[in-house]
Amino acid sequence: MKNSIKKYLAVVLVGMFLPTLLLAEGDPDKDAPLDALGPVPVQLDNKQTPEKIELGRMLFFDPRLGGDASIACSDCHSPKEGWSFAAPISRGYPATVHWRSSQTIVNSAYYSKLFWAGAAKSLEAQAPSAAKGGVAGNGEDDVMEARLAFIPEYRERFRDVFGDEWPLINNAWKAIAAFERTLVQRDTPFDKYMKDDGAALGEAEKRGLALFQGKANCFECHNGPLFSDQKFYNLGVPRHDGWLEDGMKQITFRFELYAKGVTEEDYRNLKDDPGLYFRTKQKRDKGKFRTPSLRYTLYTAPYMHNGAFFGLDEVIDFYNEGGGTNDFAANKTRILKPLGLTDDEKEDLLMFLESLSGEEIVMEAPKLPKYEPLAMD
Repeated sequence: MKNSIKKYLAVVLVGMFLPTLLLAEGDPDKDAPLDALGPVPVQLDNKQTPEKIELGRMLFFDPRLGGDASIACSDCHSPKEGWSFAAPISRGYPATVHWRSSQTIVNSAYYSKLFWAGAAKSLEAQAPSAAKGGVAGNGEDDVMEARLAFIPEYRERFRDVFGDEWPLINNAWKAIAAFERTLVQRDTPFDKYMKDDGAALGEAEKRGLALFQGKANCFECHNGPLFSDQKFYNLGVPRHDGWLEDGMKQITFRFELYAKGVTEEDYRNLKDDPGLYFRTKQKRDKGKFRTPSLRYTLYTAPYMHNGAFFGLDEVIDFYNEGGGTNDFAANKTRILKPLGLTDDEKEDLLMFLESLSGEEIVMEAPKLPKYEPLAMD
């Protein structure tokens, strides 16, 4: 009987603490080797079809999936801006500002932890979080669903794809996720090199690859085919000046602190984004953010969770100096140390990083269907 109770308690304790343990910093013994990207993973309950992908493409560009019908997914993830947003902090809902940098949608299908603090586990979960976030889309399910119902072409498309008598908002997120899974890049010079095309990388890029896995130690966190271990670190990225100087950004920041439930002391005193702490409420997680992929970064400046750096050369300099200092210095990862890279080595490393991007993925916005009055029986 006692053994059974012990086993039960062990299971309960593992269930309580395992999520936090899984958020710990990288284990160098478990680093995945660099490789070409494989096939795109697909949710079992959201199979890809051409019709669903096309519906998702239309919805991705349609601002009616939001609060006041003025902001679409594509406004913060613009094809012309690397499918991200070319400013340090993303745009916000009208009369607000956002509080973090927009990440690119390209290759996001390979993540199991989306958003900078890993708050969503799938594209299906990410889409509504963005569309309904208070300083993002600010949409309401019933309003967005009603708008779709007043568009005959959408009613027909939802009926063909999902069998809906009327468009259901949860199926809209599934369609958008299906479209986003087509925004992948698997033909970069690096991918070709890993598929035995030795000429795909030049000599400088090969030297950069050696540095990436050796002296520069980028591989410690940017590993595997995605070039991300999807774990969380405080790099000492300096805080965004807007939190101190811009009144609207201060309001946004305080709103996020309040909405995500911090202590009164933190609400009154924090001047920097606490990152993962919002999810775990563990002090050791303040200032930690998920490792982003290095793929497609040629087009996705600025970099870091608050857009602190506008060029990959600035990012290399930051790491070469051993990271920086922010308000959560006690949590800064011990992995970072001055690297002592020479100017030539930094140039080789930059050349390699650029080989992780292929041709820019461009796309014109589709023509969106119009509202029409519902026929009354």
